[in-house]
Amino acid sequence: MSGAEFWIVQALNGLQLSMLLFLLSVGLTVIFGLMHFVNLAHGALYMLGAYFGVAMVSATGQFWLALIVAPIGVMAVGMGLYQALIRHMRRQGPMNQVLVTFGLIFVLVDLVRILWGNVGLGISVPELLHGPVQLFGISYPAYRLFIILLGLAVMLALGLVLTRTAIGAMLRASVENAAMAATMGINVERLLLWVFALGCALAGLAGVIAAPVFSATPSMATDILIPTLIVVVVGGLGSLRGAVLGSLTVGFVQTFGAVLVPGLASLLIYALLAAILILRPQGLLPARQ
Repeated sequence: MSGAEFWIVQALNGLQLSMLLFLLSVGLTVIFGLMHFVNLAHGALYMLGAYFGVAMVSATGQFWLALIVAPIGVMAVGMGLYQALIRHMRRQGPMNQVLVTFGLIFVLVDLVRILWGNVGLGISVPELLHGPVQLFGISYPAYRLFIILLGLAVMLALGLVLTRTAIGAMLRASVENAAMAATMGINVERLLLWVFALGCALAGLAGVIAAPVFSATPSMATDILIPTLIVVVVGGLGSLRGAVLGSLTVGFVQTFGAVLVPGLASLLIYALLAAILILRPQGLLPARQ
């Protein structure tokens, strides 16, 4: 592999990781910005998406059906958690929120271990996306390219909804000032529920598309949590643009750090976090300036 091919491959790998982080972080950052709720169980929902995808593929043999059903299943779980627990914890303070949602991680992980065991489970790449494609003069796995394109499509769709629709306007108003939005007739509570549900669905989507690449394991719930939280801090709370920029920054730092300075790769992401907290603690592109 030539030098140019190496950089192209790593750039695509960084973009693929960035899209996974974006799908996870965009829901989480809006939940933080709108609800002021620290939901550490978001990574567990990502894990559930992977296992729901495995279960659906095992039952039907249809990856594309799993791609639709698994996020809906995770959304249903998220809405159940919201109604039963999370909405009652919103005004309990960040420490209580952290403790409760951290405990939820272990509850969901143990449920997964009971149902599916502790061994990694995979999903076969669908036939349509099996094998490599030629891109920029290199061979690159078609499925990884699909992850990139799907992430970009979701990014574009969310951008259009937030900037071109009435729902987006209500959401932006609620993030800026929830009390004022309520006085203008916006049902902020209902909006909170559906924003939370959408964030859960996107976490489930990230889980099911990650399963063919990384396999479904109980450790997914915690392995992805720290990078996702760093994306939220780097990008800024409540901001779609911040989620995009934070995901790209963290994804490329992790990818290129692993291949260029493997001995320091695990430290680079924390060095990035420390630099942001010192130089720009509100994040690069927060919703509230």
